[in-house]
Amino acid sequence: MSYLILVRHGQSVWNLEKKFTGWVDVDLTENGKSEAKKAGQLIKQKEIEINLYYSSFQLRAKNTLKIIQKELSDFKDAKSAWELNERHYGALTGLNKDEMKKKLGEEKVHQFRRSWDLRPDPLDKKNPYHPQNIQTYKEIPVEKIPDTESLKDTYERVIKYYSEEIENKTSENILISAHGNSIRALCKYLFNLDNNEISKLEIPTGNPLLIELENKKISNCKYLDQERAKDLLVF
Repeated sequence: MSYLILVRHGQSVWNLEKKFTGWVDVDLTENGKSEAKKAGQLIKQKEIEINLYYSSFQLRAKNTLKIIQKELSDFKDAKSAWELNERHYGALTGLNKDEMKKKLGEEKVHQFRRSWDLRPDPLDKKNPYHPQNIQTYKEIPVEKIPDTESLKDTYERVIKYYSEEIENKTSENILISAHGNSIRALCKYLFNLDNNEISKLEIPTGNPLLIELENKKISNCKYLDQERAKDLLVF
């Protein structure tokens, strides 16, 4: 048996402020650091030795992983991949979700957040929140940096990376620290969810999803913090 553990980063500064974050590289709140620490403790209790670590390019995912590794006393090098980044929210980036609900209506904002193939308007390349203007992404080829993305777009880049770089290694124990939409994309692929099911899927911050694999096939899965997961869609 082997294990694949998916962890959405702990609460970020913009999670707290209810802003569309996407590719803006914000850090964890103190609560987010505590969530990451608890995630590490929960994984440690399972006595699973992690062989391979992955994260997105983004600070909130990288720092979540560092805190988890500290709790595990395991400081193996982690592979960071921009393909595991959060979905790019286009022109919604930096805007407050509650304010946008008042402006556009709750249904429209829900569509932007959860629909399969609806993209927000593209973010102006001159905007300081555009990834081309953020130092974190300077090594990514410009032609690969999006101006906006749907969940479908996010799915395609995440799953291309997963299938090429990670899937063939799942006979080992792997931990991925990523984001709500990149993990949602992975769950759609791994659990063969349809477009309606994926729109209902909530990914909690800092709660490890432990996936058990037998001969690389999923045999069981559960969130390690069951109390926080009681109202979530269970596979």
